[in-house]
Amino acid sequence: MKRPAPLGARLAWLATFGAAFGYIEAAIVVYLRALYYPDGFGFPLTMPPLEIGLVEIVREAATLIVLATVAGLAARSAWGRFGAFAVVFGVWDLAFYLGLKATLGWPASLATWDFLFLIPGVWTGPVGSAAGVAVFLVICGAWILHADRCGVRPAPGLLGWSGAALSLVLLLASFLYNHGRVASGGIPERFPWILWAAGVAVGLATFWKLFRPGAWPHRGGGP
Repeated sequence: MKRPAPLGARLAWLATFGAAFGYIEAAIVVYLRALYYPDGFGFPLTMPPLEIGLVEIVREAATLIVLATVAGLAARSAWGRFGAFAVVFGVWDLAFYLGLKATLGWPASLATWDFLFLIPGVWTGPVGSAAGVAVFLVICGAWILHADRCGVRPAPGLLGWSGAALSLVLLLASFLYNHGRVASGGIPERFPWILWAAGVAVGLATFWKLFRPGAWPHRGGGP
C-alpha cells in the first residue's frame, strides 16, 4: 500500500490551499465593501436585500464544504481529517485578514470589530478573537496530524466529547453575544472575553488530555 505524503508536505499543501482560498475570500469582501460600504466598513451593518443575504449564507456553507473536502482528501482516518480541517481552516482565516490588510489596509488593529459569519446567526467580535482561534486551530491541527501519522487515534469518551461540546458552546456564545443587537441595526456593545477565554481553555484542555505525548500508546509509526 502506498504510504501517505510526509507530514511536512501535507502541511505545506494544506497551508498553500488555505492561503489561496483565504485570499479569494478577502477579494470577495473587497467587492462587497465597495458595493455596500463605499465610505469604509463599520457598524451598524448595511443589510443587503434578502435574496443577496441568502446567497451569502449559502456561500459560507459552501466554503465550509470546500475546506472539509480538502481535509478529507488529506488524510485517511477521521482524526487525520479533523486535524487537516483545523489546519486549513485556521490558515484560511488568517490569510483572509492578511489579504484584507494588504488590499484595504484593514483592520487597523486586532481590536478592530468585524462581522465574522452568518451561520447560525450574526457573529461579531474583534479581529483578534477570530485570529486567536485560527492560530490555535493551526497548531493543534498540525499536532493531531502528527499524532495520527504515529498511529495515535484516541477515543474521547464522555469526558472528551463533553469538553469539546462545552468549548464549542462557549465560543459560539461569545461570537453570537451581540447577535440581537447587530441584527436589529445596532452596534456591538462589548465582546465577552471571559466566555471566549473559557471556550479556548476548555478546548485546549480537552485537546491536551487526548493528545499529550505521555498518553500515546507505544506502537509503530505510520497510519
